[in-house]
Amino acid sequence: MSTLMSGNEAFARGAWEAGVKVAAGYPGTPSTEILENLSKYDDLYCEWAPNEKVAFEVSAGACLTGVRTLTTMKHVGLNVAADPLMTLAYTGVAGGFVAIVADDPGMHSSQNEQDTRQYAHFARIPVLEPSDSQEAKDFLKEGYEISEKYLTPVIVRSTTRVAHSLSLVETSNRKPSSVAEFKKDPQRFVPIPAWARAMRVKVEKRYHELTAAANKSPLNRIEWADKKLGIVACGIAYQYVKEVWPEASVLKLGWAYPFPDELIKEFAAGVEELLVVEELDPFIEEHLKVMGIACHGRDVVPGIGELSPTALMASRAKLEGRPFELPQPVPESKDLPTRPPVLCSGCPHRGIFYSLAQLDVIVTGDIGCYSLGVMKPLGSLDTILCMGGGITMAHGMDKAGEKRPVVGVVGDSTFFHSGITGLLDISYNRGKSTIIVLDNRTTAMTGHQDNPGTGKTLMGESTVAVAIDEVAKACGIKRIVTVNPYELENVQKVLREEIAANEPSLIISKAPCLLLSKQRMAEPFMIDEDICVNCGTCLGLGCPAIEARGDKPTINTLSCTGCSMCEQICPTQAISQMNRK
Repeated sequence: MSTLMSGNEAFARGAWEAGVKVAAGYPGTPSTEILENLSKYDDLYCEWAPNEKVAFEVSAGACLTGVRTLTTMKHVGLNVAADPLMTLAYTGVAGGFVAIVADDPGMHSSQNEQDTRQYAHFARIPVLEPSDSQEAKDFLKEGYEISEKYLTPVIVRSTTRVAHSLSLVETSNRKPSSVAEFKKDPQRFVPIPAWARAMRVKVEKRYHELTAAANKSPLNRIEWADKKLGIVACGIAYQYVKEVWPEASVLKLGWAYPFPDELIKEFAAGVEELLVVEELDPFIEEHLKVMGIACHGRDVVPGIGELSPTALMASRAKLEGRPFELPQPVPESKDLPTRPPVLCSGCPHRGIFYSLAQLDVIVTGDIGCYSLGVMKPLGSLDTILCMGGGITMAHGMDKAGEKRPVVGVVGDSTFFHSGITGLLDISYNRGKSTIIVLDNRTTAMTGHQDNPGTGKTLMGESTVAVAIDEVAKACGIKRIVTVNPYELENVQKVLREEIAANEPSLIISKAPCLLLSKQRMAEPFMIDEDICVNCGTCLGLGCPAIEARGDKPTINTLSCTGCSMCEQICPTQAISQMNRK
């Protein structure tokens, strides 16, 4: 039966059909929907782990009992999970183990671009690259066969376009899951140096076996056509190549690493000119050149950002030595309103960032929707590095002797992900930073997934709701204050007091994301034009419901959530609720 599926839906279906027993991950666009869809199937266990390292290790532990397991994350998540990845490559697996890692060319929702294939090269393990939803399902199943045959972890590399594009998928039945039974074998699973040295030799032997298998794998194929130009492509780039160069011969690499050298040599020998089309790093191109094969690649194909048929049309023109004019975009209507990225109307984070903007402090931020606190008019964030960095960078600035007070900001999910160790570091090493946890009761930026503080699991089960204040106490933090971020006067009072304290403190801003309830907090507000003096104070909130139209600002009552922050800061009391008498 054919069903229209996104790549992420197809990945989930492939895991279910392959008989996966345990799946763990951490939400991160563009990978999030894989586990969300997989959790809807029966006969398996799924979880959101506190971070990607934990997810990887949960799946690794499960696979050593002989069952098939899956872990999912985005590209930067693999940085967090790199430690167990490298060692699992040494110990090997028992049941099949696949990690789906979703890269984000073009940085649609990420702080950097990374090419996950480099990790596969680093660990000397296979990486498969599907180019559509059907392959997403099929390659995942093939990944388990490879994993179990060669006792190796396998990476399936996805990208934003593969993850979210839809195509028809032929589905089939589920393979029965294995029964979990761990078989004691310390020399295989305990990489102390004496045994790890032997494991290293096995890794190299396995690498050569995988290389031989890649040459024969149906995941790699030559599509002979006009032999004047041959193109090596993988992943979504293959689809673009077929559109832009329909007449060319193509070597499609679905099993992208280890490289199928014999197949590459055969293809290169059969064409007059060779081009490599791949997203991000010149991973394949550099290998071909090391092999002594002349080819075009980065000299005509961009290596920054996401590829597209239009981008490759320009590459084709460059390769052929002719000019190319990019299609002109449709002109914008002059009366269209601008849509800058801003926090939602009524967002609880707004009260914190507005209050921080009133103080002379440095604010180290973090990864989440609260990253938008950097945008004007709030303009409250000074740095962003990585998950958990909001806490640890604040501590680093403090210890460097920075004269201005430093405030670190993280979200609740980020706190559980990698913030706790940073808070422990501040306490243990006698720091004095002020840390704010923006607890909006969800993992908001990636679509409202649960986390250890919400009291619900991915499977919908009720569970313990971990209290952030209790964790902070256990870390040794003595000054802990919980605030309602909508009460601006109290928020500013608490901020001044905690920043002035000569010891570390934790402020918990606790209020749920309004997109969860999808309801107003109260009746919308309005601005009385007769009282308003057009001072612009309310516009300083950066609330999208407050619009600067005409001579004086107005409130869009359809967007207003009734949070009352604008009323609190209006110096002339020109703002009130519509139904207030």
